[in-house]
Amino acid sequence: MKLSEIASSLGLRLDGADLEINGIAGIEEAGPGQITFIANPRYAAAARSTRASAIIVADDFPAIPLPTLRSDNPYLAFARAIELFYHPPRYSNGIHSTAAIHDSARLGKHASVGPFVFIDEDVVIGDNCVLLPHVAIYRGARIGENFFAHAHAVVREYCQLGDNVILQNGAVVGADGFGFAKDNSGHWHKIVQSGPAVLGDDVEVQANACVDRASVGETRIARGAKIDNLVQVGHGCRVGEDTLLCAQVGLAGSTQVGNQVILAGQVGVAGHCKVGDRAVATAQSGIPNDVAAGTTVSGYPAVENRQWLRSVAVFNKLPELAKAVRELAGQRTSESPALQPSNSKPKP
Repeated sequence: MKLSEIASSLGLRLDGADLEINGIAGIEEAGPGQITFIANPRYAAAARSTRASAIIVADDFPAIPLPTLRSDNPYLAFARAIELFYHPPRYSNGIHSTAAIHDSARLGKHASVGPFVFIDEDVVIGDNCVLLPHVAIYRGARIGENFFAHAHAVVREYCQLGDNVILQNGAVVGADGFGFAKDNSGHWHKIVQSGPAVLGDDVEVQANACVDRASVGETRIARGAKIDNLVQVGHGCRVGEDTLLCAQVGLAGSTQVGNQVILAGQVGVAGHCKVGDRAVATAQSGIPNDVAAGTTVSGYPAVENRQWLRSVAVFNKLPELAKAVRELAGQRTSESPALQPSNSKPKP
């Protein structure tokens, strides 16, 4: 594929020779015949040492000897360029003979249902669904168009999924929330989790992540939210539009997360907390209280990021500060007679 064809397909501007491109790779791995990208200015120097034949850069990136495709969003352009070279498997329409589908279930046009799929009674799934082996859809589920469920994904009873939802391998939507009440004898009584999980359009839940159903009401994931591997969304939570929950994030019950929030890897949020729109929590932060919209927090308990960085800087100096304190205390002891031990005998 010529660079000019890539530029035309993606709406980019070509500077330099119109070369033949046969693949795409990261800047350090790319070789002759491949195209790469730079989105972070920190890697600008790598543009002069890469073995790639061409590079996608920002509109204001300095001129370099390599042919460049210029974009106002080079990372997005790179993501779209991958689609020109890699085509994921396509699945033919039809229902495998080993699939178990209840007579009352309704599937839209162009369905592809793989081996050992289970679809319970009163399920409705829209057009163009793909259900790979061992997917299980419990009774009463309502699922929109272009649903793609990878092997071993599960949608529990009465859950509702919008259009263009993707469930990666082992994702579970609507498992019971963790709800128990202690009785008078000290035993735990299970609280029935009666409320469904509801996923909006364009939501993706990745491998082995869990979105629990609610005890009452619902657990809701809004349009465009993306949930990474091994994330736990507790019962009754609400997650806003275009929010990212990265790997191993945990939301305790009834947490409310706003729109366009980013919770980085291993962030934990205590129950009933509110995280405002466009807030960011850096990796391994622990959030025990509400977070205001538009703020970046770090650490545990999570505080404003700049305050956390100052605190970490002080923490790293604690051994040196402790030594200075001990030396100062020793110096004051030696200089103050009042602090010297007395050898005189007490008067009778």
